[in-house]
Formats: sequence, C-alpha cells, structure tokens
Amino acid sequence: MNSNNSNTALLVMDMQTAILKRLPDAGAFTDKVAKAISHARKLNIPVLYVVVGFRAGMPEISSNNKSFSASKEQLTNVSMEEWKRIDSAVLPLEHEIVITKRRFSAFTGSDLEVVLRGLGIEHLVLTGISTGGVVLSTVREAADKDYRLTVLSDGCADIDPEVHRVLTTKIFPRQAEVMTIEEWI
Repeated sequence: MNSNNSNTALLVMDMQTAILKRLPDAGAFTDKVAKAISHARKLNIPVLYVVVGFRAGMPEISSNNKSFSASKEQLTNVSMEEWKRIDSAVLPLEHEIVITKRRFSAFTGSDLEVVLRGLGIEHLVLTGISTGGVVLSTVREAADKDYRLTVLSDGCADIDPEVHRVLTTKIFPRQAEVMTIEEWI
C-alpha cells in the first residue's frame, strides 16, 4: 500500500442490511470488510460510507431506467430509512460521513465528489456490494475523474460469482490496483 495515507479514503458502498440479505454468506463477507474498516481507522484513513436511497415515492427513478424501475415496484411500501440502514457489522462511527447516492455509481446523484475534494482525497480504496453494480460503476467513473484506485477483491461481493471473478481479474486491473484485504493491510 502507498505509505502516504493523507490523500486516501476507504469507500464502504451499499453495505445495507437489505442488500446484504441477498448474499449467501453475508456474515463472513461483512467480517472481512470490518477488518478493512478497522485497518483504515488505525491509519487515520477516512472511512466514507455510501448508501443507495430515494425520496418518498422515488421521483428519481425514471421508467426509462431498466434496473431501477424494476426495483421501484418492490420498494414502494418500504421505509427508505430502513432500506438505507447500514449493517451492524460495519456501522459508521458518529463522525464518519454517510453519503446517499441515487444510482449504481457512488458519484451519481450524491455529493461524494465535493466531500472528496474537501478532504483532499486522490486515492480511493473500494469495498462494496455488488461487484457488478456499485463497484464497477464507481471504478469507471472514478477512473474517468483521475482518482487512483485500489479495489479490495474480497471486500467486494456479487450474487453471481462469475461476474465477480471476471471483474476483479480481467476488468478492474485495467483501471485499478486489485488486491485482497490482507494484502492491503
């Protein structure tokens, strides 16, 4: 890992209890991510949480958006506060920032970029669920915005293991350093 941590942040993305329920072994996964969070805190690396959420009635979701419009029906009667709840295994500390996004990328519909500029962050270390959703979209957009990127391969998960494998071994290395949490620590 780069010894200069002053411009690095750990992003913990979509670690919402409602989303984690889709993973077969969510407990083992959140234990790994908790280890990365603990390491970042020890090194005074900011830990930024990103959650996906919407206003009542979800006016942000267009019927033109295939992925999100399918979710709109399922989420109609769900409390957004409950939906956005971060899993207890990886809860933010009181002073840590939680950012709400409106699409797959951590940047879209959020103030993430403003927060990163305010903190002087140039290097993002990414964790999240799903590899083919928030992680992929955030890697692509962050790379286009000239952030240095590290993806913690075992700090990301996808309900489709093959999608996870292809992204972490073939796609992400083109734009990011890919390593395990143990390698990062």
